[in-house]
Amino acid sequence: MPSGKILVADDDAAIRTVLNQALSRAGYEVRSTSNAATLWRWISEEEGDLVITDVVMPDENAFELLPRIKRLRPDLPIIVMSAQNTFMTAIRASERGAYEYLPKPFDLNELISIVGRALAEPRQRRAPSRDDGEGEGEKIPLIGRSPAMQEIYRIVARLLQTDLTVMISGESGTGKELVARALHDYGKRRKGPFVAINMAAIPRDLIESELFGHEKGSFTGAQNRGVGRFEQAEGGTLFLDEIGDMPMDAQTRLLRVLQQGEYTTVGGRTPIRTDVRIIAATNRDLRQLINQGLFREDLYYRLNVVPLRLPPLRERVADIPDLVRHFFALAAREGLPRKDVEPEALEVLKRHRWPGNVRELENLVRRLAALYPQDMITANLIEHELDQGEPVPRLAAEEPEQGLGPFLERYLGGYFAGFGEALPPAGLYHHFLREVEPPLIAAALTATDGNQIRAAELLGLNRNTLRKKIRELNIRVIRGSR
Repeated sequence: MPSGKILVADDDAAIRTVLNQALSRAGYEVRSTSNAATLWRWISEEEGDLVITDVVMPDENAFELLPRIKRLRPDLPIIVMSAQNTFMTAIRASERGAYEYLPKPFDLNELISIVGRALAEPRQRRAPSRDDGEGEGEKIPLIGRSPAMQEIYRIVARLLQTDLTVMISGESGTGKELVARALHDYGKRRKGPFVAINMAAIPRDLIESELFGHEKGSFTGAQNRGVGRFEQAEGGTLFLDEIGDMPMDAQTRLLRVLQQGEYTTVGGRTPIRTDVRIIAATNRDLRQLINQGLFREDLYYRLNVVPLRLPPLRERVADIPDLVRHFFALAAREGLPRKDVEPEALEVLKRHRWPGNVRELENLVRRLAALYPQDMITANLIEHELDQGEPVPRLAAEEPEQGLGPFLERYLGGYFAGFGEALPPAGLYHHFLREVEPPLIAAALTATDGNQIRAAELLGLNRNTLRKKIRELNIRVIRGSR
């Protein structure tokens, strides 16, 4: 049976009762209080092997109490509970030395498991990284109270005092760079630089030079020594966005950095030691790229030390009201009129599929703030804005004569019947992709009147990825044609 004395502090009598019963059944001795003063007295008298405390109590905020507890008893594990459930709650709990943060309502079995783990682990002195209120009032980088976002907050909080490599995956517009910046801005490297590079936005033959720098005369046009992103990020964080678009040669160089902690510039011979935390991001399936021979498997495992998947907005629609209010507040701070949203309008927003995710929602909110004089945004106005985009034709199964499936069946049947053309050497997948991609992108640009931002949202692509494809496929962008 487990053993240990648990101190519980919460001003909600029902929660104290539930915790008392659950922890007692699990074999622990429990002592509970409704205020911070009593909790502090017990801790000062050397009582308790673990503390479970709410953040907001009648006499003192737990975040003000935690630094004093850690100075007096640095080895005492503290579990923080909160109904506020924001990103900054999780961050502040971590910064002030909490063992774990649990949003309310919480799962009792999970809490019992955390208590057992905390008491079983070797006690190590862990001083809070900040206890002077630094960071209060900073711009909140992540918004949402949904269970999916709560798990993101908890993982980010656990990673702040580490240099572990993180792989962030998620659709375009889900906020991958925001998470990377949060890991840097609130982590142990926050005093160093944060440097971001998007692999899809740089010509493939220049990526190695951009990353590692180059020596004078190392290639045509290299008239001076070039400083790479690794050198710029020294002592800080390097964010490698769209890592799936990195060419193979650059992947090999990056693997050496991760394995040996050093690199050479393009045209250089002397290895350069580096101290940089790597955070990578992708909206592509790297496993599929590995199977296609486009991404190194050993590099994948080096980067995927801590995988972090960001949910698309359609999986966290409960966060839409908070996000809308946040974006309207940002717009107001930028000088746009302040707006309110009626509940029915929020319900309309929750029913939308959001192919462009949070970025699409932010663009909509800014457009509403800028273009409409009404103080109250109504459901009809939202529906009007969402209907502005032309409907996208769908290949419906109930219309087989117009569907792609029957065409492919006939197309492939020709090969195996012996009267079709020779199979393309690169395989049918790549063959059809090359055939379909240019007209698809051109059609999206036509539908959006040449607006590349809206076309990227329509296609579900990153804007830089779309620009790169327009350039590579030599697609002509015509504006003002509608």
